[in-house]
Amino acid sequence: MREFIVEADGGSRGNPGPAGYGAVVIDAATGQTLAERAEYLGVATNNVAEYRGLVAGLRAAHELDPSATVHVRMDSKLVIEQMSGRWKIKHPDMKPLAFEAARVFPPAQVTYEWIPRERNKHADRLANEAMDAGKRGERWSPQDSTAELEAADARAAAGTASGGAGDAGTASRGAGDAGMASGGARDTGTASGGARDAGTAATPSAGWAPADMGAPATFVLLRHGETPLTPQKRFSGSGGTDPALSAAGREQAERVGATLARRGTVQAVVASPLARTRETAAIVAGRLGLDVTVEEGLRETDFGAWEGLTFGEVRERYPDDLTAWLADPEARPTGGGESFTATAERVAAARDKLIAAYSGRTVLLVTHVTPIKTLVRLALGAPPESLFRMELSAASLSAIAYYADGNASVRLFNDTSHLRG
Repeated sequence: MREFIVEADGGSRGNPGPAGYGAVVIDAATGQTLAERAEYLGVATNNVAEYRGLVAGLRAAHELDPSATVHVRMDSKLVIEQMSGRWKIKHPDMKPLAFEAARVFPPAQVTYEWIPRERNKHADRLANEAMDAGKRGERWSPQDSTAELEAADARAAAGTASGGAGDAGTASRGAGDAGMASGGARDTGTASGGARDAGTAATPSAGWAPADMGAPATFVLLRHGETPLTPQKRFSGSGGTDPALSAAGREQAERVGATLARRGTVQAVVASPLARTRETAAIVAGRLGLDVTVEEGLRETDFGAWEGLTFGEVRERYPDDLTAWLADPEARPTGGGESFTATAERVAAARDKLIAAYSGRTVLLVTHVTPIKTLVRLALGAPPESLFRMELSAASLSAIAYYADGNASVRLFNDTSHLRG
């Protein structure tokens, strides 16, 4: 399921006075701006403009994907508290707008978070562009907008970056009926995240990260492109022949590189030492204009005597060892391979090292099935057997954000949309 961030704002030069709103839809996994909306409203109040911005942002997100989850961030305490159901909506102009906003998505798909004004620069600039256009007797034009660039410059000057859902402030689920919301508290949203251990992860702590957590370290996880062994579904770990990419795998890497280059959010590239990951990383990094750093801890599990065999061949030749391996994360593949417990310890150590090295940055990790599944499992606090319940395609993208308090948020999993068409 996709996750969007909607940032919205509205303003009135006079309150009431000439008013306008701005809204932006952001891909929570990558930080990419997906849509911008702005409009001059004529004479209106600040609060009306803010609500109109919220409605426009939610509608833009719905147009992109009606099944997505949406995290709304605004610097209007009034709108956030009312849409969260904690404050009553008394003003007659607010009730229909709140009701309209609540109807765009099912309430369970939307969370709300208050953020400081300085963290809402993009939407604020869009609203001001709309008001300026209205003053000139013109309509706001997305082609002429510089809001995104100006907001990025402002964040860079302040030394901060726009974070993902749960990055700051307090968040809560939307009211089931915002127009009739009572003053009582509603259930708050929870962010996936658990203690950073390598074994059975501790129970994740609930709630959004507090405001002083800063921007997370975001790992965009790329499984390498296909090798000749991939379509045959053969075990291919770190103890086998170390195959290179096939022609199909190289084409997949090119598509990933083109997609990430368009998004422009990746700031560094780190790869497993195996040939297929280094080749994939080199192709992608070439499109991004970045160098590749190799991290030994990101290598695939060593599958011992099972390397190069299909699952059926292993079951036929080593049935007892396979049964034990499927049941116990401590069990090793035949011939002295690596257990999933040992892999998890290695991957967790690499994760912690990279989090420290790339705090607040977005990093592409080019690695393998088991390391990616392990990172997802640990972030969710899921048991070891969950590794067998995830499907991870060649050249797929996943993403996890790691916060300073030890929590993690899985933002994307097994996305292959960049490989279509």
